[in-house]
Amino acid sequence: MLLITCPYCQETLPEAEFTYAGEAHIARPADPSSYSDEAWRDFLFVRSNVKGAHFERWRHFHGCGRFFNAVRDTVTDRFLTVYKAGEPKPDLAKLLEDAE
Repeated sequence: MLLITCPYCQETLPEAEFTYAGEAHIARPADPSSYSDEAWRDFLFVRSNVKGAHFERWRHFHGCGRFFNAVRDTVTDRFLTVYKAGEPKPDLAKLLEDAE
């Protein structure tokens, strides 16, 4: 079972309390109608599928309901950090160094 800490509530709860919401830090297009069909398809469906540290978006669905970001190792399922939506990406090299 994954344990996730909500950066807003500061509660560490089982994964069932949360909902995965996709890859974090995806830049939304200002004018989607200007995209070709292929570019729009890629924006909607093509995501990185990294092995290792991955920036993700989560929602504390059964709690405060707020969205937040997390860095999770996709190999070990270990959360390296969680941080509030709108905050900048943390330094991945430092997170990996601290995890060792």
